[in-house]
Amino acid sequence: MTAPGASMPTRPASPRAPRWRRALSALGQFVFPRTCAACEAALDDADDGIVCGRCWARLELLPGPHCARCWHPLPARGGCPACPMLPPFVRAARSLCWVPEPTSSALVAALKYHGWPAVAAGMGARLARLPWPPDVVAERAALVPVPLAPARQRERGYNQAEALAQAVSRAWGIPVWRDALTRARGTPSQTRLTPGERLANVHGAFLASASCADRLHGKHVILVDDVLTTGATLNACADALFAAGTRTMSYLTFGRARTAADR
Repeated sequence: MTAPGASMPTRPASPRAPRWRRALSALGQFVFPRTCAACEAALDDADDGIVCGRCWARLELLPGPHCARCWHPLPARGGCPACPMLPPFVRAARSLCWVPEPTSSALVAALKYHGWPAVAAGMGARLARLPWPPDVVAERAALVPVPLAPARQRERGYNQAEALAQAVSRAWGIPVWRDALTRARGTPSQTRLTPGERLANVHGAFLASASCADRLHGKHVILVDDVLTTGATLNACADALFAAGTRTMSYLTFGRARTAADR
């Protein structure tokens, strides 16, 4: 099957461009139409990037009221269903939308499996606009992407978490520390594992880099991944960073899975 967006050439010429350039652009659109990386529909001239405006509008954002710490939607009764999964040294967590849902799942798949790292630009721009507690904004020193196993990164050609982190970095003006964490061992995909299996799968799978120990010590860093499901992967990364002297972590993901309380 052809990957979404596979026929996408360059963006159409501006209305202020010379007539010959506009004609050439129109011919290119006819022969190689630009298609959305998520839904595969034709992109409009006004669409910026490789995802159509309709898909961005269809994202099912996390509804309010939100938990002030982890941004999870609060139920009508009882406390936050998601905060108990966070270690005490995790200050806050933020996610943009529910996953799985048709549009959010298509965007994650385009980024993660279909070879479209450029999708991360629009995803990261929207993540960068999420509100945070003032102390997190004041303290955040760097973005740390969840690392892939070397073999998986060679196969994919890039790390999707790093692509998201780079997009957020451009908006926030803080660095990405891509070398802060390493995979101590490869792990099977978490996709079809139970919560208990996920926890065991990633236990001890991450190490903080010895070369970054001085840089990490006493800092507050933002861990970045594509989706927060049970928190097992992010918590394992946070454990490794905390053991290396990182004072505080926060989590940032594009998608978030519903808890049993949300269902």
